[in-house]
Amino acid sequence: MPAHDAPDEDKLDETIEETFPASDPPANTPETGVRVGEPSLPEPDAVSDNAARSRFELTADGQTAYLAYERTNDRLTLVHTEVPPELRGRHFGDKLVEAGVSAARASGLRLAIGCSFARAYMRKHHPDTSFETP
Repeated sequence: MPAHDAPDEDKLDETIEETFPASDPPANTPETGVRVGEPSLPEPDAVSDNAARSRFELTADGQTAYLAYERTNDRLTLVHTEVPPELRGRHFGDKLVEAGVSAARASGLRLAIGCSFARAYMRKHHPDTSFETP
């Protein structure tokens, strides 16, 4: 590039920086991309504690995933996780186990895990959390 074009190039860089601040990037760039294909799935309802049925529940798309439990005065036992095939792959089981762990902690209960999915999840994501195996 000839030396006399350099000042014009500097002005162009300044203009670009002023036009596209970091907080407001252009909508269609390699950084932001363009979404194609299937739209993202809607978020499920929050996990709820259905105490009458002794289970944590998560409902989406008309289907309910659940984590059955047994509660005593001093212990919460996670018994079984069930996620309908239509909801699998969306980490609903993870959310249910987290809800169970949070409920045990909030109530000051010991945690026991009989569900193989919940045990595997805890060993992977909460290796320092102690729990009993019924």
